[in-house]
Amino acid sequence: MDGSDDRAPLERGAIRLPASSIRITDADEEVFLLYTSLAARSAADGSTGFRGLGHIDSHEDVLTVTLNLGAAEDGAEETNTSKRSTRGAHGKKARSKREPVEQTLEVEIVQDKTALRSRKGDTGSVLWHASVDFAEVVLRQLHRRDPASILNLDLMKNAHVVELGAGTGLLAVVLSPFVRHYTVTDIEGLVPLIRKNVMRNLSHPTTSSPKTKGPRSPPSVSSNVTAVTLDWVEIRTATPALRRKLLPDEPADLVLVVDCIYHPSLIPPLLATIDCLAVPGQTAVLVVVELRAEDVVREFLQGWLELSPADEWEIWSIGGILEGPYAVWIGWKRGPLNP
Repeated sequence: MDGSDDRAPLERGAIRLPASSIRITDADEEVFLLYTSLAARSAADGSTGFRGLGHIDSHEDVLTVTLNLGAAEDGAEETNTSKRSTRGAHGKKARSKREPVEQTLEVEIVQDKTALRSRKGDTGSVLWHASVDFAEVVLRQLHRRDPASILNLDLMKNAHVVELGAGTGLLAVVLSPFVRHYTVTDIEGLVPLIRKNVMRNLSHPTTSSPKTKGPRSPPSVSSNVTAVTLDWVEIRTATPALRRKLLPDEPADLVLVVDCIYHPSLIPPLLATIDCLAVPGQTAVLVVVELRAEDVVREFLQGWLELSPADEWEIWSIGGILEGPYAVWIGWKRGPLNP
C-alpha cells in the first residue's frame, strides 16, 4: 500500500473516491490492516467479530427489508422502487415545510430455502447482510445527494451496471432506478429467483432489453433491468469467441461484486470474469467483501493485483463507507480516460 505518491482522484467514471482512499500495492499489508482493525473493534465492543456466514434469516420464504434513507435534502429525487413509507410526517404539532422528513424504503425479497439446503454450493438463494448494509449506505448517500457519495448520481443516470453473483437481486431492485441499464447476473439456477424479486418490487412495464449475445439472455424483467446467466467458471474456461457470446454485449461502466468472496475455488473464475468485463478507461469495479477467512480475502486481493502485467490494474482501499466486518475496494484498468 502506498499513500505517498498516489493520492486518490476525486472521480473515476461513475465512481467518486473519498479523499482518504489509499491505493493498494501490497495485498499482505492491506489484509493485515483490515484484520487488525477488525480485532480492535471486536475487543472494544466485546464481540467476536464473526457472525457466521452472514445470511439474514434462512427460515423465511419472504423477507421484508426496511432500508433507512435518512432525511431527504431539498430537491432530492425519489426512486421508483415500491412500498416507500415516511416516518414522522404527522404529529401533534405541524412541522415546518422546510424540516426534513425521515424516510424508509421497504423491499420484499423472496428466498428459496429449499435450494439453500439441497443444491450444493448454492448460497445466493437467501439474503445476506452485506447486500442490505451496502444498499442502505449507498441509498442514503444518493437520497440526500451527498457530495461525498461513492456513486456519482449524475453519471449513474447514463451508466450500464453489471452485478456479479447477485443472489436474490436486492441490489438490482434498489439501484436500478438510478441507472440507465442494470444487468443482474448469477448462475442459471438463481436467475428465476432474481427475476421474481425484480418483478415483485419494480413497477416498470416489460420492454425489450438492450442486445445481449448468447442463447440464454432473457428479455428484460423491467424497463431497464436484464437478468442473465453468467457462470464465472464457464467464462474462465471458454474460448475467446465463446466468451464474447456469454458476456453482455454492452460494455459495463460499473461492475458490482458484493459478498462474492468466500470460497477459494471460486476466486480464479471470479477474477477471470472481472478481468473480461473491465474495459480500460471505462469500467470501474466495486468490490465489497465481508471479512471471514483471512487467507481467502488475501488470495483474492493478491490475485486481483496480479491479473495484468505492468500495473494495468489500479486498486484502491475505501475506508469509512461500511460499518462492520467489511472491506470496500475499487479498481479499474488504466486506459485513455484514466492513464
